[in-house]
Amino acid sequence: MSATTMPAISTTEKAGWWTRVLAILIDTIGIGIIAGAVSSILGSNPTSTQSQGLSTLFQAVYFTYFWSAAGKGQTLGSRALNIRVVKTDGSYLDYFGAFLRYIGFIVSCLVFFIGVIWAAFDAQKQGWHDKIASTYVVKA
Repeated sequence: MSATTMPAISTTEKAGWWTRVLAILIDTIGIGIIAGAVSSILGSNPTSTQSQGLSTLFQAVYFTYFWSAAGKGQTLGSRALNIRVVKTDGSYLDYFGAFLRYIGFIVSCLVFFIGVIWAAFDAQKQGWHDKIASTYVVKA
């Protein structure tokens, strides 16, 4: 197995919906704590536009890095639950693909979370963001 690919993706078990939700929850709590601490240091109100923008920037950088090959497809929440993001061919995402998945994730959440819930009922366990970026979330 090379450093950039996983075993045959067709034989790799895909992660369940609840596991994926818990991983995102772990990540979101961590990002919120860090963004809140930085906002406090900068002296801005946690509900201000500046703080919300800072949190969004942290999220974009965090998920783009960890979903890419640099992060081996695993955020801290994903590592805790032993899952990872891979492209449908089994390789890791580049930064562009990881950022595209993040944008797709935001869209999936903005539409009343329908795009996220979609993964619970999809045969390949893909949410809209997975379909947009051609990814699977698999057990690591």
